[in-house]
Amino acid sequence: MASISVMMLIILIGLGGFLGWFWSIAMGMRHLIPENVALKTGKFRFFLIYALTYMLLFSVFMIYTFASIHLISENTDVYGGMIFLIIPLHFLTMFAMFYCLYFVAKTYKTVELQRAVTFSDFAGEFFLFWFYPIGVWIIQPKINAMISSPKGGQL
Repeated sequence: MASISVMMLIILIGLGGFLGWFWSIAMGMRHLIPENVALKTGKFRFFLIYALTYMLLFSVFMIYTFASIHLISENTDVYGGMIFLIIPLHFLTMFAMFYCLYFVAKTYKTVELQRAVTFSDFAGEFFLFWFYPIGVWIIQPKINAMISSPKGGQL
């Protein structure tokens, strides 16, 4: 039980850092987006908060499930029915994460190029954000340079 709780805590801390980085990029770079480009943050905010909330609730559910493993054998129909709820919510969470990746990469590239962009313009950044441990070392120094640039985003 304790090892599952620690594992879930580590996962939540990692996910919180990952999504916090996304939030800071998307919201922190809004003022650097050119006036003629409109990037609406409503969907991004909803999906980011949804993904974080779902993962928190799912972790609590998993900790409870492993803590009361003896109840599962007695109530298989209740826990079996949970699968039909968990699977669609998992797929929605996956979609939410991909949308967040898409939005953050688009925001980053829009600020870098100072124009409206298409997916082909920011596909590389999309994958760098997706592979977080590698992408953070490549993208974050560029973000720092953009923010500190006297031209307001342009390098």
